Amino acid sequence: MLAVLECPELIGVLFQGLETADPTLRMRCADAIEKVTANRPELLLPFKEAILNRLSKLEQQEVRWHVAPMLARLPLTEAEEVTVVNLLLGYTNDRSSIVKTMSMQALADIALRSHRLLPEIKQHIEELSIIGTPAMKARSKKLLKSLAKESQG
Repeated sequence: MLAVLECPELIGVLFQGLETADPTLRMRCADAIEKVTANRPELLLPFKEAILNRLSKLEQQEVRWHVAPMLARLPLTEAEEVTVVNLLLGYTNDRSSIVKTMSMQALADIALRSHRLLPEIKQHIEELSIIGTPAMKARSKKLLKSLAKESQG
């Protein structure tokens, strides 16, 4: 991960790792990409199409829980935002509690920057706070507070 921060062009190697048949390699590459792009989201730009069209469709839960925050970090057109929100809502039906929780966080992150989506996303998170796992319920309380502040401010 540090190597990618020092030499950002290496991120392409990590994206190549996501396309392999080895689930462990895919998971580790997704983890590294997610961690690197938390500080350097612009590194996702050259891979935007791949993230939206291929990587977001991968069903491996260990990849999905890293793809969710990546989706929220991408600069999106209004049409892409709708696509990503629908994708993330689909992720909230995943078997994995981590995927569900990371998807809720990504939805909230999108709502905080795209206020037109705020009411819809807030409603979905409220619903998930009732029916979700304990982790989802705990995260939803925090997310709903930040979304309420945003809708007031």
